[in-house]
Amino acid sequence: MDSIPLSTLFITLIILLILSAYFSSSETGLLSANRYRMRFLAEKGHKGAKKAEKLLKKTDILLSLILICNNLVNISASAIATIIGMRLYGDMGVAIATGALTFAMLIFAEIFPKTIAALYPEKVAFLSSHILTPLLKIFSPIVFLMNLIIRGLMKLFRVKNEQKTSSLSTEELRAIVNQSGHFIPSAHQEMLLSILDLEKVTVDDIMVPRNDIGGIDIDDDWKAIMRQLNHSAHSKVVLYKESMDENVLGILRVREAYRLMLDKNEFSKETLIRAVDEAYFIPEGTPLNAQLLNFRSKKERIGLVVDEYSDIKGLVTLEDILEEIVGEFTTSTAPSIDEEVTQQSDGSMIIEGSANIRDLNKLFDWHLDTDEARTFNGLILEHLEEIPEEGTECEINGLKITILEVADNMVKQAKVEKISPTKQPE
Repeated sequence: MDSIPLSTLFITLIILLILSAYFSSSETGLLSANRYRMRFLAEKGHKGAKKAEKLLKKTDILLSLILICNNLVNISASAIATIIGMRLYGDMGVAIATGALTFAMLIFAEIFPKTIAALYPEKVAFLSSHILTPLLKIFSPIVFLMNLIIRGLMKLFRVKNEQKTSSLSTEELRAIVNQSGHFIPSAHQEMLLSILDLEKVTVDDIMVPRNDIGGIDIDDDWKAIMRQLNHSAHSKVVLYKESMDENVLGILRVREAYRLMLDKNEFSKETLIRAVDEAYFIPEGTPLNAQLLNFRSKKERIGLVVDEYSDIKGLVTLEDILEEIVGEFTTSTAPSIDEEVTQQSDGSMIIEGSANIRDLNKLFDWHLDTDEARTFNGLILEHLEEIPEEGTECEINGLKITILEVADNMVKQAKVEKISPTKQPE
């Protein structure tokens, strides 16, 4: 070593610092890179992404390689710095070289390169993968030996090597969509979040209630049946005999009934019964994401929701589920939540009893309970436990509710005022 010129030692030391910076930045870049974007680029044929993804499939081997190379470089740099210090300052040179090398390595081989790698992880990861791939082949025997020793130590100390899954949970996906910013339009973000929320919503939350289902009793007078068909607000109605709960004949397409009307000789109750589609029943409590798949697999677009006793609770269509994702369609004949709520000049609002509680919660950021009741009328009746009289007042979740209209054992309209929190004495 004494015969090696100082200039050569300085050049070697600088090269070793550069190599140390490279290995430090490679570790940060590869571990910080977006795995999903890397997979996307790899599928597109990006060579650097392919190599980086292959290296990251075995993270323990990759880290072993980087640490072996980095420690080898750092130890060599420390030895050369000590030689340079002793040549220049004698025994004091050891302390001087240690301090100077520590400062230089922290700044130029650790903090600075790792900061750059954290800012540009993909560029660093893809570039490093071209160098680390052949290095892994060269150092594979040493890496294998190191991992063998590590596994033995883990068994000795009874440390379990649990492999973490790379898949994202629903909450993680929701966070990614929320943080996507300008990359995804706000309307698309809302649709993606609605899709993720489908598993939290059941058919009970969006179904048309039993009392609002369009149905025709085949035992009715023929003129009454004709009148119901001519004035039907729905494209499909439930055809039943005596009771909808006990004997559903099927789903009648009103357009098909109009076609049969053209042939007066064949238009009768019997032809109506033959023209119906078989009824499709849905158990109550079915999540919307499951029901959407069921509609697709069974080639259905409409279904009757039934409880455990086979009593009909409501009706759900494919359009109802799609509206949960993309918003309400303008062609819907049912009143929208905006039509069921009338704002007053004093800050209060008049709400129809048929208004859906989930829609009210979304519109006003309320937290009304949806476990027992689906409509605003049901919520009031559940709270009062009786049919109220007009003028009755009650308080639910910080809302003062005054009953305005009651008919057919239902609350038709109610006035709602938000109660301001009272000031507490100091």
